[in-house]
Amino acid sequence: MTKIQKQQYIILGIIIAAILIIDQIVKIYVKTHMYMGEDIPLIGEWCRLHFVENKGFAFGMSFGGQIGKIGLSIFRLLAASAIFWYLLRSIKKGTRTAFVICLSLIFVGAVGNLIDSCFYGLIFNESYYNLAQLFPAEGGYAPFLQGRVVDMFYFPLIDTTWPEWVPIKGGQPLVFFNAIFNVADAAITIGAIWLIIDQLFVAQEKKDTQTAAQ
Repeated sequence: MTKIQKQQYIILGIIIAAILIIDQIVKIYVKTHMYMGEDIPLIGEWCRLHFVENKGFAFGMSFGGQIGKIGLSIFRLLAASAIFWYLLRSIKKGTRTAFVICLSLIFVGAVGNLIDSCFYGLIFNESYYNLAQLFPAEGGYAPFLQGRVVDMFYFPLIDTTWPEWVPIKGGQPLVFFNAIFNVADAAITIGAIWLIIDQLFVAQEKKDTQTAAQ
């Protein structure tokens, strides 16, 4: 094992541990200290904690139905396993550190939400009419693989109404970036965007190298 590979394994471990711990601490705090739909301003009105749960994809996108929920949880498990396998394989083959960081962020984000899907239904009760309890005596609110993902970060950078003169939309609410997300979602998004940009730079470098060699 080379020195760079050892460093990459360390980076992988740090990213996984740090983001998983932060993600779960925030989710458990929100779940046990906030009511469903409760809203707490953090910085003015454009940065808030807004507690919601979703049965589907990141950023609150829904994927309804019991069969769909179980299928999505299984898909998350398979996807996370495939990403982790490819990540370890890439390190062994001598990939670049930037690539390791990108895939690590995507992997840990997938795992963070997978934990909610697999276990939160078992270890929490409902949050609709009371503060949820961790390991309630009466049991959880859903079976294995059917838990709901906890989301809380809400950044409505623009929260106003459409001008009356705008066709169809006039007078209706206008909210820019109304997605509600969690730390795991943010890790996936950052990792994916970084990966795309990184691959564009790599492709350009290869193109420049080929051009110079001709």
